[in-house]
Amino acid sequence: MTSSPALSLERVLAVDVGATNIKYCLVDAEGELLESPRRRPTPYPCTPERLVEVIADRIVRAEVTRAGVGFPGEFAEGRVVGSGNLARPGGVSTPVDPELDARWRGFGLQGALVAATGVDVRVVNDATLAALGACTGVGREVVITLGTGFGLALIVNGERVRVRDVGAAPFDPQRTYDQALGERARAEDEARWHDDAVAAISGFVSEFDADRVHLAGGNARRVSPEMFSHFTVPVSIEGNLAPLRGAARLFYPI
Repeated sequence: MTSSPALSLERVLAVDVGATNIKYCLVDAEGELLESPRRRPTPYPCTPERLVEVIADRIVRAEVTRAGVGFPGEFAEGRVVGSGNLARPGGVSTPVDPELDARWRGFGLQGALVAATGVDVRVVNDATLAALGACTGVGREVVITLGTGFGLALIVNGERVRVRDVGAAPFDPQRTYDQALGERARAEDEARWHDDAVAAISGFVSEFDADRVHLAGGNARRVSPEMFSHFTVPVSIEGNLAPLRGAARLFYPI
């Protein structure tokens, strides 16, 4: 059965692309989930064309007129700036393939999805999508995503502010933020991961003069409010549904 035009306009397909899985869910104009989120493994090797095919298929099947997509790398003005872990042909545990990385850089992912589906598709960095689903719109809000890798977004009085992609940046002389604070590091030594997460988040609170911190992503559930009791700003734990809720904000701002 084809969805009615009114219902289609109110629904948004939220797509959260991660380095391990891609999550999908229909949400309403308020960002409330209309169904249980579904997921499928992120395909590797993940070329731009392959990811477009996978996401476009889900959009068409959902029979929506709008789709919001979170991309797990640096993204601006409809194009990929940095490929993140998607340039690793065998997944996050394998080295970056320079040729695959070059194919991603500058790729017009948003336009490709619009062309493949005929739908209004809007793409942002995945941490930005989580920020849209978590932030209050008041003051300087930092959003940290803890999952397969590490992500960061900044929202100032409800407006997105572009910041650098920190996942591949040095956390210490031996490790990047992704390496120190991703799932692999947590699985190997959770106590150290906890300490490193608190140190990293504290550093970003200072750097961005944050009024509030939101923690999202699958591993946000592995931290507790007590870990941040010494912070001078509130820290809220949002979990991994924030990006799905945030998709609606791309079309229906607060």
